[in-house]
Amino acid sequence: MKRSVIKPVVSAREAVSHVRKGDSIMVGGFNYGGIPYTLVDALLEAGTDELTMISNDTGYEKVGHGKLVSSGRVKKVIASHVGLNKKTGELYLSGKIELELVPQGTFVERIRSGGYGLGGVLTPTGVGTVVEEGKQVIEVAGRKYLLELPLRADVALVRAYKADRMGNLIYRGTNRNFNPAMATAANITIVEVDSVVDVGELDPDNIVTQGIVVDMLVVKGDSYYASRT
Repeated sequence: MKRSVIKPVVSAREAVSHVRKGDSIMVGGFNYGGIPYTLVDALLEAGTDELTMISNDTGYEKVGHGKLVSSGRVKKVIASHVGLNKKTGELYLSGKIELELVPQGTFVERIRSGGYGLGGVLTPTGVGTVVEEGKQVIEVAGRKYLLELPLRADVALVRAYKADRMGNLIYRGTNRNFNPAMATAANITIVEVDSVVDVGELDPDNIVTQGIVVDMLVVKGDSYYASRT
């Protein structure tokens, strides 16, 4: 997708039409905070399945992106924590989904590597444990590190606080979490915001994500429900 300077503001339904069956998706958030709920609900309604979901956690069975797992739309999860969604464990143990658990710091560094074109990251986390299995071990100055490869996705679903019409983003508090990193690491980045303001209204010192990585904007709530009527 060619990114325009002025970003289109679209309904959630239109936005998630860019997610195809079998795609990999990154979903921002940490527990309840920073999840693009409007986009997730629209994707759930669209019925898109066989997804690989890259997210910090799988939330809860009936909340946010956890519903994508519990409804059977996800074939593989790459996450740091899945214990709060019992359905994730049930599906994994029954062989119905694949699960790749990644230490949280490693998780975000792999995404950062994917977003910035790096070949991976060296980390001592997991050396000598099951995390090491199947990975390249590199010794530097007498210390062993695991080479953790970059993570990218076909589509990133991101939650921010405000955007300007060029797609520059600011975040609110801890809702920022994994969203800025994920915004850089996908072929298509869709951002849910509270509001879209004119260029120049955002304080440049507060902009965290530059519009160059953003493809389209969705205003939370109203744009989704409007698309259903």
